[in-house]
Amino acid sequence: MEQTEVVKPETLDELIKILHKTFESECINVEEVQDIMESYESQPHEWRKYAKFDQYRYTRNLVDEGNGKFNLMILCWGEGHGSSIHDHTDSHCFMKLLQGQLKETLFEWPDSKSHGDMVQKSQRILQENKVAYINDSIGLHRVENVSHTECAVSLHLYSPPFETCQTFDHTYYQGWTGTKIRPWLFYESSALSQPSPVGESWE
Repeated sequence: MEQTEVVKPETLDELIKILHKTFESECINVEEVQDIMESYESQPHEWRKYAKFDQYRYTRNLVDEGNGKFNLMILCWGEGHGSSIHDHTDSHCFMKLLQGQLKETLFEWPDSKSHGDMVQKSQRILQENKVAYINDSIGLHRVENVSHTECAVSLHLYSPPFETCQTFDHTYYQGWTGTKIRPWLFYESSALSQPSPVGESWE
């Protein structure tokens, strides 16, 4: 697929507008979306209003519902917080680091008839302003903030949005089950609004 020249978004609002325009197409150019998200340089004063942390687990905070083809979320990772091993239900997942570092571990899909340890494919440390990408053909992954002194914040784009995923035990595969994703924590600009419940910690 031919890749168009990337327009550098100067603000988070500009990034959202460019993504809306990009996802008007029926086809997704993965490299183009990666380049668009990576070209935005993290500005904490722009996204801090969405960054709601929880003491016990990471949170998923809605930034934009997209145009029905994607949604955009900010995930906040306290010290030592991490996800389960999970899939993405045939969706594209783009993850941009806004602050700190995160460790991503990729795993092979297990054989449904086998029992044993999950097979690790690779591991890497994601740095600030860099963008990672995964879909189910690449494998499963687990994301962790391994720091015990620093928080991390990441911007995630899912296309299409989804409500369930499959999670897997880290050390021993015993068969997969569908996990229902609870409603994410909505950021609400109105001072009179009450926050919604924090989403389930799967991603």
